[in-house]
Amino acid sequence: MSELLIHPSAVVDEGCTIGEGTRVWHFSHIMPGAEIGRDCVIGQNVYVAGNVRIGNGVKIQNNVSVYDGVTCEDDVFIGPSVVFTNVINPRSFLERKEEYLLTTIKKGASLGANCTIVCGNGIGEYAMIGAGAVVTEPVPAYGLYYGNPARQHGWVSRAGHRLDFIDGEAVCRQEWTRYILANGIVTFDEG
Repeated sequence: MSELLIHPSAVVDEGCTIGEGTRVWHFSHIMPGAEIGRDCVIGQNVYVAGNVRIGNGVKIQNNVSVYDGVTCEDDVFIGPSVVFTNVINPRSFLERKEEYLLTTIKKGASLGANCTIVCGNGIGEYAMIGAGAVVTEPVPAYGLYYGNPARQHGWVSRAGHRLDFIDGEAVCRQEWTRYILANGIVTFDEG
């Protein structure tokens, strides 16, 4: 296991936890209480608030602010300049911290560059959100979403390839793994 690397220009406050092998790059700021797992990459100019949980193997690209209420499970990819929100009706003259809506990005999901995740809308396992999308509804596991507002345009495999279902079954062209579509839900066939 490799050791933790923190660039000298990064600000890592006391009271946060960061796992072995994680790299925190230029001008990033990790707040007290934040939890970041092992083998993560925290890109340049990334802000991680104190009430944020980031799993293992997560990659957060440059210029992302991860605000209170966001949880990223293992192996999540967050593209450059992704935007998270945490309150649905912000006002500068009203403090609404007690109204923060939680947002969970499930294992293996990918968020494309410059997409916006409106708070309270979770992203399912291995889902893929296209660049510039504005997510205003929950995204199911393996869902392929893009546009403004983001809408579903199909399904993707764990390897990120489009799945073409025939009679409720599809095979990933890279991993040759099988997926089942039933009642609008995709599952990975481990058998």
